Amino acid sequence: MSKILIRGAKVLGGEPQDVLIDGETIEAVGTGLSADGAQVVEAEGKVLLPGLVDLHTHLREPGREDSETVLTGTQAAASGGFTAVFAMANTFPVADTAGVVEQVWRLGKESGYCDVQPIGAVTVGLEGKKLSELGAMHDSAAQVTVFSDDGKCVDDAVIMRRALEYVKAFGGVVAQHAQEPRLTEGAQMNEGVVSAELGLGGWPAVAEESVIARDVLLAEHVGSRVHICHLSTAGSVEIVRWAKSRGIDVTAEVTPHHLLLTDELVRSYNPVYKVNPPLRTETDVMALREALADGTIDIVATDHAPHPHEDKDCEWAAAAMGMVGLETALSVVQQTMVETGLLDWAGVAERMSHKPARIGSLSGHGRPVSAGEPANLTLVDTAYRGEVDPAGFASRSRNTPYEGRELPGRVTHTWLRGRATVVDGKLA
Repeated sequence: MSKILIRGAKVLGGEPQDVLIDGETIEAVGTGLSADGAQVVEAEGKVLLPGLVDLHTHLREPGREDSETVLTGTQAAASGGFTAVFAMANTFPVADTAGVVEQVWRLGKESGYCDVQPIGAVTVGLEGKKLSELGAMHDSAAQVTVFSDDGKCVDDAVIMRRALEYVKAFGGVVAQHAQEPRLTEGAQMNEGVVSAELGLGGWPAVAEESVIARDVLLAEHVGSRVHICHLSTAGSVEIVRWAKSRGIDVTAEVTPHHLLLTDELVRSYNPVYKVNPPLRTETDVMALREALADGTIDIVATDHAPHPHEDKDCEWAAAAMGMVGLETALSVVQQTMVETGLLDWAGVAERMSHKPARIGSLSGHGRPVSAGEPANLTLVDTAYRGEVDPAGFASRSRNTPYEGRELPGRVTHTWLRGRATVVDGKLA
């Protein structure tokens, strides 16, 4: 593998520096670097970040390859600046055994566009009745440390307690989709003024908040780790903030779409805006941004949820819930957090690379941009402005809420252990 010299990049948004990659490793970071025979990437004005890590991706394989495959999903990830993704367990068959998680892990190895770390199901078949083979999945080649029934809530308190106790033995974490099922039967959107006016079934904030409150108390009782998936309400922020003030080992994520979009968009009845948890109010959006800035919310995670057009191009009530997000995540964070002054680029690196890697116990990712570290990097043209065109997506699905919307920033290069996966904005 040849040497690569990234010249004049603003490392974490700071002063321009050169970064020399030799093989899989960063050899040097400084000014005026040179290397005989090195491939030179001119990066003046661009921001260099550690490769992004997504703790919440749906790759759909095995079973729903019409939506996404591990190959197309990891190509979408690389296009968005990601060098590692955590693949959710709601596949067909469900990733609730060592065999299935190893299959997903091996498919990720074969794709080569980013590392794929499978997430194991908490319960058999995501049915919430019996614990999955948590220990076997952890001991497998995939070395699973994160477990989630995402798409469904582990609503049985006894099952949730047992899961927290089990994963504590090997330092694992349970990632909860916080949704009280009885409070959300028939729910189509956020419960509030807009749902009342439209006559659509409401998904109340308390359905999320009540589960988070229960689970942080269970985590405290057991002395284990719990992670809150796609936190979406101002009330949830306050519960997590309270739990952290008590020293409870809780982390939380927010999606890019919950940082930008509100339930007012549902007035269009366009199913592209149908997602779980639903788009909330402007008050919630502002609370989520502030919480991400102050560290109450630890990370940004995409909840990349691809669907084929027939599952979205239909009437609202029949449409599937979910949005693709890997290829637009960094742009949305730039618009909502960086350009508003809430975060600098070092803060983005912390919330989209360092912390998600730590929460998921993923070594080799989320590392500093410094000599001796793995060359997992992404280069961003932050001055770019352009309309989102899903026809150019690497993802197999096109269900983006941003079509035709102007967003800032564009990933021009991504390197996975020194090997380019994206060059000049195109897959290598």
